[in-house]
Amino acid sequence: MITIVSDTHSTTGHELSGRTLDAVRNAELVVHAGDFTTAAALDAFEAESSRLVAVRGNNATEAVADRLPEVRTFEENGIRFALTHRKRGGSTALSLFGREREADVVVFGHTHRHLAERAGEVLLLNPGSYAQPRGNHPTHIELEPREKGFAGRIYRQDGKIMGEIPVGGLES
Repeated sequence: MITIVSDTHSTTGHELSGRTLDAVRNAELVVHAGDFTTAAALDAFEAESSRLVAVRGNNATEAVADRLPEVRTFEENGIRFALTHRKRGGSTALSLFGREREADVVVFGHTHRHLAERAGEVLLLNPGSYAQPRGNHPTHIELEPREKGFAGRIYRQDGKIMGEIPVGGLES
């Protein structure tokens, strides 16, 4: 399973709880779309995850920025992911960002609101913020591997399903 989270906004710890904590601990890969804020928060998060792929966010201290890139591209189960915290220009800019990296999926954060939608040939995924939802529900995304690709859901911290990843969304 891949667990996708974003926008921790903590200065001291990982702020994980409920289903989100369980999902991070049980994932083969945790993807974090930025905003740990401090090295202490990043360290605490790394201690809970077996394998972490992360980028820095716009609130990263110098210590976090020194450890994490602004963007990343990686592949899992035949699906190419492009990861960033934010791109000005909305879905058009995010789609272009993904196409420039030959990605099937763009994972981003910053808005603190979950999203799963197609933008042309690219699937855009935002897990929302599990720790500081700012008026939204605290959410994360879980992707389960299929023969090729993934099937996914958006979960609230209390385990309630908030949405399904579009049918065939991560299968190519």
